Amino acid sequence: MWDAEEHVTEDGLGFDASAVRLIVEVVSPGGDGITRDRTRKRRAYARAGIPVHVLIDDHDGGGTVTVLSAPDPEAAIYADEVRTAYGSGATVPAGPAKGFTIGEEITGPRRGA
Repeated sequence: MWDAEEHVTEDGLGFDASAVRLIVEVVSPGGDGITRDRTRKRRAYARAGIPVHVLIDDHDGGGTVTVLSAPDPEAAIYADEVRTAYGSGATVPAGPAKGFTIGEEITGPRRGA
């Protein structure tokens, strides 16, 4: 059983990153938003050891879903990456959503690239 109180930050305003098992991110528009969501957050989440990071990205060609797993906190990278186009299924490989498929029902069909 997961006890939320064990993971509350010292200031009481949030949870330690170590308690997060899955992040699902929708990439924001604009150059800074795209860089922040695709690069800076990806490194920060890997550094924190968050097991699964999913990026839903309308701004990558006709749209992609990237599922990152197996974080290496020392290197601040994810060892495993699966990237699929909108309209195809991307399945979460681990964590609390293991087996969940992010497909066309969520992203819509692939748009013209």
